Amino acid sequence: MPSLSTDIVVNQLSIKEECKPVVKYSEWVPIIVPVPKKYGKVRMCVDYRDLNKASPKDNFLLPHIDTLVDNMAGYSLLTFMDGFSEYN
Repeated sequence: MPSLSTDIVVNQLSIKEECKPVVKYSEWVPIIVPVPKKYGKVRMCVDYRDLNKASPKDNFLLPHIDTLVDNMAGYSLLTFMDGFSEYN
């Protein structure tokens, strides 16, 4: 990097030669998959399936748009604050 000193950027760890590095990936880290494209370019794709499995499930379902529209019957004005904060 031209603007940073290599003393700051480069970090060297002293590792014993007889020790092998341990590779363990967390279950919530998404997997980056390079996909080759035509003409030699590479597209970087992210696989979020493991992240979705590791994240907690939400027991509260989002309302359907039909329900929201039906609940607006009789009202003449819906403000952004009403829609964002679910005020009646």
